[in-house]
Amino acid sequence: MRIVIFCDMEGVACIENWEQVTAGRPLYEEARKLYTDEMNAAVRGARAAGATEIIVVDCHGAGGAYNFKSFLPERLESGAQYVLGHPWARYIEAFERGCDAILFVGAHAMAGTPDGVLCHTVSSETWYNAWINETRVGESGILAAIAGCWDVPAVFVSGDAATCREVTALLGPQVVTAEVKRGLSCFSAVHMAPRDACSLIEMGVARALSTRNWPKPYKPATSPVTFKVELSGVERASDFKGRQGVEIVGPRTVVSTATTFWQAWDQFWYRHA
Repeated sequence: MRIVIFCDMEGVACIENWEQVTAGRPLYEEARKLYTDEMNAAVRGARAAGATEIIVVDCHGAGGAYNFKSFLPERLESGAQYVLGHPWARYIEAFERGCDAILFVGAHAMAGTPDGVLCHTVSSETWYNAWINETRVGESGILAAIAGCWDVPAVFVSGDAATCREVTALLGPQVVTAEVKRGLSCFSAVHMAPRDACSLIEMGVARALSTRNWPKPYKPATSPVTFKVELSGVERASDFKGRQGVEIVGPRTVVSTATTFWQAWDQFWYRHA
């Protein structure tokens, strides 16, 4: 069994402010340990369930030299491979080679979620909302849709209660969830102790992969597929001028249209000749 674990930092237990997830800030190093430990727990759970190939992707943009490289190398769990420094939601090699399932660890809720701890969608500074066709999605939905292009299901999520609710609503009740905290606001939460959170994640991952009662891969229902983004300011729209398949449809709104979601996502980010 081959699996990919997508990891983010905002959904980790005992993390609830930007100071903890931003490289160079005093609290960042402490939070890196919390982040690495929850990811390690997921790796142990996957190994217990019989996963023979585990690829872990650091999806947290901490800033500067630590962008997508927030794990503490000396603490990494053995028995897995780690993708570090790769642009967000651009890693598809495992899907192309063949993959059974993906998992989300430390995930956070989409922008505008009242009880979503550190909620945002891709960029808290440049994006407000995103939609696949007419469905508003967060980062977990985007990653699930990319994996779905290769018929790979998302089977597990850990994070706050709002994130688990969001992913279950999108993918179905078969998704195994691990609620490690409950948001009281964007910047406060009721947390599990880190050791308890790691135990919950390890057991949840093992159960998700062992039972194989998985949701169907997430595939938008219509073709062509549209990916629409509401940007934070009118100045952001000019970045998308001239991109193949991408249309500026409002002062702050751009839409990418393609046959598959991966194509729509790919052309949204890259200017093609």
